Amino acid sequence: MKKAAFIGVGNMGGALARAVCRAAGPDQVVLYNRTRGKAQALADELGCGVVDSVCDAVWAAEYLFVGVKPKGMGAVLEELAPQIRDRHRVGEDKVVVSMAAGLLIKDLRPHLAGAGYYVPVLRIMPNTCVAIGQGLTALCAEAAAEDYVQGLEALLSATGRVERIDEGQMDQFSAVAGCGPAFVYPYIEALADGAVSTGLPRKQAMEYAAQMVLGAAAMVLESGRHPGQLKDEVCSPGGSTIAGVAELERGGLRAAAINAVQAAYRRSTELR
Repeated sequence: MKKAAFIGVGNMGGALARAVCRAAGPDQVVLYNRTRGKAQALADELGCGVVDSVCDAVWAAEYLFVGVKPKGMGAVLEELAPQIRDRHRVGEDKVVVSMAAGLLIKDLRPHLAGAGYYVPVLRIMPNTCVAIGQGLTALCAEAAAEDYVQGLEALLSATGRVERIDEGQMDQFSAVAGCGPAFVYPYIEALADGAVSTGLPRKQAMEYAAQMVLGAAAMVLESGRHPGQLKDEVCSPGGSTIAGVAELERGGLRAAAINAVQAAYRRSTELR
């Protein structure tokens, strides 16, 4: 029995499949997608297998990563449940790993009633940076599922950082860390646009902006100093940096970032 099956290989499922293939080996991973061609293209890239149905995914692997949209999660779990029951009868236990934003474990459990026994359900929220091993993934589990957490952490070992949190913090985590890369990419693009407007070639502008953001983030994490202190250390009196910071303040950068996280949080809670 393989270690992991991915049911749904959209942006998040595909990114996570890449990382799990690195950690466990592609021979331990199978993919399923409603559009088979999408799963096959990713499998050809990664060297892992493809199955033809949700049922086949249950039979193939121990950890079932369900990466469908929240509104479709219930129907998929109800399709999984009888197959999980049949495998349990022959001594194979399965673990369901949900990647659905907004859906609590207690909301998912009734859809697995057809399994006829307690099915461990773990919940994760990765960001797409897991695809290159630089991601941040939140993980939560019921107490009864603790025995399966270590196995999941091993599968996620090549994703980047995995953070155990209380499920009550999952929506907040998602708003800043799950959605966050999409907030940062336009900022990098805008910085590059600004550099291009001053005469720097586009390719260089993009690389310099991205590397700068990477380095600045590393400074916050590795130094442990407050971002405000690090900002002050770059701003000389009357210099070019403080002039640029003043423009960011005038444009409402802080307020826009706060509003973006709050809007993402509100939307996440509405998905239940």
